[in-house]
Amino acid sequence: MDTEQRMARETRAIWATVVCFLLGTGIGTLVLQGNPRPVAGDGSVGIPVAVVAGVIAAASFVVSIRLHRRGEHVSMPRWQVAISSLSAVALTVAFAGVTALGVLLATEVLGVGLQGLVLPALGGGIVTGVASAVGGRLTFEAGIGLRTADLANLLFGYLIIGTLFAMLTAADPRWWERNFSQLGIGAGAWAFNGTLVIAGILTATVGSYIGRDLHRIRGDVALARIAWVVVLWAATGLALAGVGLIPLEGIIVLHNIAALSALVLFIAAGVMTTTVMPGPPPALLLTTAGVAVLIITAVVLSFGFGLFPVTALEAIVIGLALLWLTTLVRILSVLTPAGSRPSVRRTLLRG
Repeated sequence: MDTEQRMARETRAIWATVVCFLLGTGIGTLVLQGNPRPVAGDGSVGIPVAVVAGVIAAASFVVSIRLHRRGEHVSMPRWQVAISSLSAVALTVAFAGVTALGVLLATEVLGVGLQGLVLPALGGGIVTGVASAVGGRLTFEAGIGLRTADLANLLFGYLIIGTLFAMLTAADPRWWERNFSQLGIGAGAWAFNGTLVIAGILTATVGSYIGRDLHRIRGDVALARIAWVVVLWAATGLALAGVGLIPLEGIIVLHNIAALSALVLFIAAGVMTTTVMPGPPPALLLTTAGVAVLIITAVVLSFGFGLFPVTALEAIVIGLALLWLTTLVRILSVLTPAGSRPSVRRTLLRG
C-alpha cells in the first residue's frame, strides 16, 4: 500500500470519527431529554450512553468492512464466504458489547470521582458523542485490517474491563472469598454474565481467524484438520458463553460443567492448533512448557499450602491461558502471508 492510499484511509477514519461524534451527540441528546441525570448509579446517563455508543460502534465497523473489503469474497467458494460472513456478524455483536461495557466502566469510575455531578440532556449528549467517536474510530480501523493478534488482545482487554465493572457493581463486596462465579449472582449479575457471553463470541471468532491464518499458511491440503481447529475454538466459546448463560444461582451442576468444559476445550483447541501449525515453533513450545509449570505451581501453592484463595488461582490460570493464546496468535501472524487465500474446493472437506 502506497502513501496516497494510506492517507486516503486515514482521512476516511477521521471522517468516520466526526460522523460518529455527531450521531452520538444528536441521538444521546434526544434519548436523555428530561431532568438532569447523574453520571453513574440509578437513573444515570451510563446505560443510555453505553447502548447508543455500542450501536454506533457496531455500525461503524459494518460500514468500514463494506468500504475496505469489497470484492474480497468474489473468488471464494460459498462455504468460505459463509464462514467469513458469520465471523463478521459475530465481530459486529462483540464490538457493540465491548464498547458498551467500556462506557459503563468509565461512567462508574467517573461517578466515584465526580460525586454529585448531574448532566442535562445536551451534556449527556456530548458525553455520548465522545464515547461514540472513540468506539466508532476503533471499530472503523478494525474493519480496515483486523489481525488475529488484534482479536486476542481485544479479548484480553475486554475480560479485564468486564471483570472490573462486575467488581464495582457486585452485590456482595466479599465475593472474592469464594470464586469469580459469585460475581454472576445478585442484582448486578448481568455485568459479569454478559461479559462471559461476549467473551465466548470473541473466543469463537478468534478461532475462526486462527483457521483463516492456518489456511493461508497450509492451503487446502490441511482443510480437514483446520476445520477441527475452528470447531474446537467455537465449542470453547460456546462453553464460555454457557458459563454466563447458566449463572451459579441457577443450576449449579450445569454451571460447573460449562466452566470445566470451557477449560478442557481450550486445552484441546490449543493442542490441535499447535499440531496443524508448521513446526511447531520453538518459541511456542517454550511458552507452553512455562505456562504449564506456572499453572501447576499455582495449584500446589493454593490447594497444598493455602497461600492464596481460589479466586486468585482462577485469575492466575485465566491470565496465563490468555498469555499463551496471545503468544500463539502473534507467532501465527509472523508465519501468515498477507492477503486472502480463496479455496479451490467447492465444499469444506471434499474437493
